[in-house]
Amino acid sequence: MGKKIFFITGTDTDAGKTFVTRGLLRAANQRGLKTQALKPVSAGCQRVDGALRNDDALDLMAVMNTELSYEQMNPVAAALPASPHIALVREEKRITMERLAGFCRGALMKPADFVLVEGAGGWRVPLNDREMMSELPKILNIPVILVVGVRLGCLNHARLTAEAIINDGVKLAGWVANCLNPEMIAYDENIQTLHSLIPAPCLGEVPFLADGLPEQIASYFDLSTVL
Repeated sequence: MGKKIFFITGTDTDAGKTFVTRGLLRAANQRGLKTQALKPVSAGCQRVDGALRNDDALDLMAVMNTELSYEQMNPVAAALPASPHIALVREEKRITMERLAGFCRGALMKPADFVLVEGAGGWRVPLNDREMMSELPKILNIPVILVVGVRLGCLNHARLTAEAIINDGVKLAGWVANCLNPEMIAYDENIQTLHSLIPAPCLGEVPFLADGLPEQIASYFDLSTVL
C-alpha cells in the first residue's frame, strides 16, 4: 500500500471533524499503519508557555503514532476563535495558500502510511481576502473525506458541499455520518437520503457519543474503501 493522504472537511464548523479524524487515525493505528495528522490552520488557540496551542491539534497529536513537532503539525495558529481570515488579520498575521501548502508539503515528507489533513471550518472558509481553504487539497492533489454533522438541515449542507468539492475538481473519497442530535426526528430516513445524495462511499456512521474516545469512534469505521 502506498502512502494515503486525505483532506478532512465538514458540512459546517461544528460537524465533528476533529472527533471523526481522531477515530479514523485510531482505526488506522489498529491496522498497524504509521499515522500522521496535520491541522494547517487553527483559530481559538491558548497560550501555553508563551506559544499558541490549539486543543483540536493537540487531540490529533495524541492519537497519531508518528513524530511531528507542534509547529510542523499546526504551522498557522491564531488566538481569536473566528474564521481564519478574520483571526489572522486581527493578529497581523498574513498567510497565502502557496505558503500554507509549502508548510504542508514539508510535513508530508515525513514517513507515514496514513495521513489526515484537517481543514478549518467548512469547505468554503476563507484563508485570506482572495483564497479559500478549499484550494489546499487541490494544490496538494489529495482527495477529500467529508464529515456530515447529522442534524436537521444536514441534507442540504451535505449535498451542496459534495457538489462544491466535485465541481472544484477534487476527488471525494468518502464521507462519514456523525450524529450530533441523539433525538433527531427521522434519523434513519435522513441517513438513507444521505447515501443517495452523496456520490461517494460511506466510511462509517458514528452514533451520538457524548465523551467519545478514539477507540470507541474507530469501531464504527470501515477503511477498506480508502486503503
